[in-house]
Amino acid sequence: QVQPVESGGGSVQAGGSLELSCAASVSAFSRRSMGWFRQAPGKEREGVGTIGTDGATDYGDSVRGRFTVSKDNAKKILSLQMNNLKPEDTAMYYCAVDSPSGDWYPLPQGRARGFWGQGTQVTVST
Repeated sequence: QVQPVESGGGSVQAGGSLELSCAASVSAFSRRSMGWFRQAPGKEREGVGTIGTDGATDYGDSVRGRFTVSKDNAKKILSLQMNNLKPEDTAMYYCAVDSPSGDWYPLPQGRARGFWGQGTQVTVST
């Protein structure tokens, strides 16, 4: 399968915003659940947000109310709008596409099988 390609990361001051994008040229894009997870140095992977095939979203407690996951089925793009960023949001962010043959990745609640890209770095300074 083709790896998703994440982009949009960068450095921002606390309180700022970033929008991450993920181009996923996969079959049946509209019929796959997708999500974002992150990993900071020395920490476990953490599920950030997901979006189901029906458009329902779920978020981790630490980002709920600040982050928004959306999906454009026509363009095959998954997005993550991040507002009011905090230094603890600093991490590598990965876009994951559900696939029963993939590896496990974390969800805000539980985990799922899928595949993901190389990630995009987000750094938030005080």
